[in-house]
Amino acid sequence: MYLHPLLSSLSTKDRKALIQCSDFRSYRRSELVVEAEEWTDCMYCVTGGLLRVVARCSASSADVTTDFIRRGDLFHGPLLSGDRYQAAATLIAALPSSVYLVPVAAVRELSSTHPEMALGLVDLSMGRMGSLRRQLGRISSLSAEVLIGHVLHELTQLAPVRSGGYDKRITQAVIASYSGLSREVVNKTMRDLESRGLVRRDGLGIHVSPHFASPDLAP
Repeated sequence: MYLHPLLSSLSTKDRKALIQCSDFRSYRRSELVVEAEEWTDCMYCVTGGLLRVVARCSASSADVTTDFIRRGDLFHGPLLSGDRYQAAATLIAALPSSVYLVPVAAVRELSSTHPEMALGLVDLSMGRMGSLRRQLGRISSLSAEVLIGHVLHELTQLAPVRSGGYDKRITQAVIASYSGLSREVVNKTMRDLESRGLVRRDGLGIHVSPHFASPDLAP
């Protein structure tokens, strides 16, 4: 079983117990993992692929991608406040993904004897909230081209391919959902970037200019 670094300090006995009570699942691209407001008793630990965190926009039927969960990341509810929780957002596989469903009750029990786990979960949650605030700031302050350039560079880190760039299965609809722009704007901007040689496609992925990784765009 893949163990998140947060759990790497566990004893062999505790690891085996966690393996026995956890459930491994594979998800196809675009498959629902958990629905917003659905009750669940698990943390979702991604071991491969990429999940996206989705919130419904009250003004329309469109969804908004607020975050991505990649290998080594966790999706969970209120920190250790109970053995089950209602998911605050919908979780969908952006790429074919493998996920361990780790019972919250087991994590709560381990945290009582390994307080560093609880502190690590707090750090992860604070980091995710900081990323969300920065992304909202970019959406409100950057031009469409600069914002899309940043998102494309971020995708090279979230969904990398061996040849460089990001996985071509990440759709423009997902990019639009994450950037707060319409799909038409994303399509037009990416075509313009491609015509200027800043975006390039091949059989494996979509490659973007190193310019998009400039310090003012860093996550």
